[in-house]
Amino acid sequence: MKVKFNQLSNAIRFLSIDAVQKANSGHPGMPMGMADVVTVLFKYHLRFNPENPNWINRDRFILSAGHGSMLLYSLLYLTGYKSISIDDIKNFRQLNSICAGHPEYKKGSGIETTTGPLGQGLGNAVGMAIAEEILKKKFSSSLINNKTYVIASDGDLMEGISHETMSLAGHLKLKNLIVFFDNNKISIDGPTSLSVSDDYKKRFEGYGWNFLEIDGHSEKQISKAITKASKANKPTIISCKTIIGFGSPNKSRKASSHGAPLGDEEIALVRKKLKWNNEAFMIPEDILSAWREIGKKGIKLEEKWLEILEKKNSNIKSALKDTYIESNLKELENLIKKEKTKYFNSKPSMATRQCSSATIESISSIFPQLIGGSADLSGSNNTKTNSSKVINSKNFDGNYIHYGVREHGMAAVMNGLALYGGFIPYGGTFLIFSDYCKPSIRLAALMGLKVIYIFSHDSIGLGEDGPTHQPIEQLTGLRAIPNLNVFRPADINETLECWQIALKSKNTPSAIALSRQKLPYINPKFSEKNECENGAYIVKMTSHDVKVTLVASGSEVELALNVHDELKKISIESKVVSMPCQELFDKQSDDFKRNILDEESLIVTIEAGSVLSWKKYLGGKGISLGIDKFGESAPYKKVYEHLNLSVEKIVPVIQEKLRNK
Repeated sequence: MKVKFNQLSNAIRFLSIDAVQKANSGHPGMPMGMADVVTVLFKYHLRFNPENPNWINRDRFILSAGHGSMLLYSLLYLTGYKSISIDDIKNFRQLNSICAGHPEYKKGSGIETTTGPLGQGLGNAVGMAIAEEILKKKFSSSLINNKTYVIASDGDLMEGISHETMSLAGHLKLKNLIVFFDNNKISIDGPTSLSVSDDYKKRFEGYGWNFLEIDGHSEKQISKAITKASKANKPTIISCKTIIGFGSPNKSRKASSHGAPLGDEEIALVRKKLKWNNEAFMIPEDILSAWREIGKKGIKLEEKWLEILEKKNSNIKSALKDTYIESNLKELENLIKKEKTKYFNSKPSMATRQCSSATIESISSIFPQLIGGSADLSGSNNTKTNSSKVINSKNFDGNYIHYGVREHGMAAVMNGLALYGGFIPYGGTFLIFSDYCKPSIRLAALMGLKVIYIFSHDSIGLGEDGPTHQPIEQLTGLRAIPNLNVFRPADINETLECWQIALKSKNTPSAIALSRQKLPYINPKFSEKNECENGAYIVKMTSHDVKVTLVASGSEVELALNVHDELKKISIESKVVSMPCQELFDKQSDDFKRNILDEESLIVTIEAGSVLSWKKYLGGKGISLGIDKFGESAPYKKVYEHLNLSVEKIVPVIQEKLRNK
């Protein structure tokens, strides 16, 4: 007996209802409302293979409305992904369950990205759609031709990031991007009319999108809209008029179905209304079998794709493989050694933003996976090099994206590029605007993505732009994010080394903070070793009888060296430690740390920013010198002096501390 469409979608509804009820926590309303849309998508249109969730040319399905996570988990279980069993569904929102409260990315699971913070999935999807266009241009549309589908909620479209990323998608004419807008007109507080009166049609047409409007419970309308969107020459949003909590006699169309279990009594009524005469978590064999057959279609699709691949020449096959497997780390090591030798001989004075640009220029030849960009600050961040080729709507044969003034959107798109596979994205803005990027940076760290953030103008050293642009607390804020390496190199040598570490890091994103002003070459000795790899190293030491250990990062290493020289004049022995990365230093052995910091000496940390992240290194008697207030608008040397970060101001403080020790 043929399984009916509503039986397929009801399987999603009741798995979602039952899981939320058992957990006594979650969001049943959205899965109940969008079950029909995703059933049509998976049954007739989506190209996926549960047997190989990492198939390169699969369509990407992104649940940007991550609170409706049970919709995704139900689909993965029903279609036969090995990552999710019925027991996992029963353990929804429980410790160590893959069925977490909001989707959490795990490669090979079918969960394409971590969502929950609204709008992030939309940004990721734009990155994935860009990635597809680039690889399609590189390998032909016969090999790369997948689409990216997104479910977005009212809340997703309220978030500012949605405006940033949807505008960019329209500008680039990402025709492979299709968004389902769950237009149920309900948010947690109640009807969306409490806070929104947007004309969505005008909004998206203004972005350069197609706008379609359908009944989100009509199988025919849903399928027809997807077919139409698939043939479009620009991105499409399908406004799906749905009923939140579909099938619930007392809670449908109401906020009460949004973010709380329905309750046993209401669930019994839903079962009766939708004619679902099955116990909790029980999917009848014929319905489960029908879903599994939907999942099996992807096996044949991938087999056909492999046949096409097999007919391609060996160069294309090899290039496609190399795109996804980094085999160039040894080349990188040799290149960095060569570049370090060159700069040691010349010892240039350079702003570290310029150092970073030179590094990108050098490494881009051996890392074709690099794809750069900037939030309208290419010339200031120095992210665009001579080897950069700009991507635009008419040509995706490039490696550089002009993101416009969209810092948050840029960071989310970078995550999408990394998630698609085959790319190492880097993107630039001023360090002060890392605050605009931070939600996406946090998710990159949570997912363990290799993305690289270039943050120039990293301190009061930017001078005349003043306190609105001078970062104070930003380095501390970034250092507080777990699984994020924050680098602040002091010269060209350290910049090369920090980039090398970032490229070698498999599951940790990197933030590289760079100076606007020129800095001297600091290391008097040449070493093939990557000194930054341990997070800190000794730059200069007068003797082994050290009374003061000066620890600094970035531009303040020069200041520490000048303080060191002045202390020597007054017979105070000291050493200078450069600490470009606290996170790496903190992972080292106790013996290494003791050798670097020398607890018997007076430890003095110097950084032109908040001191909060430095206090852990002081022991009981050290000093943290930094800035605990906003900066000033003036030439940068005067700002340093004004804020007591000068040799003349620091040396007396150290002397006084030594006297009172």
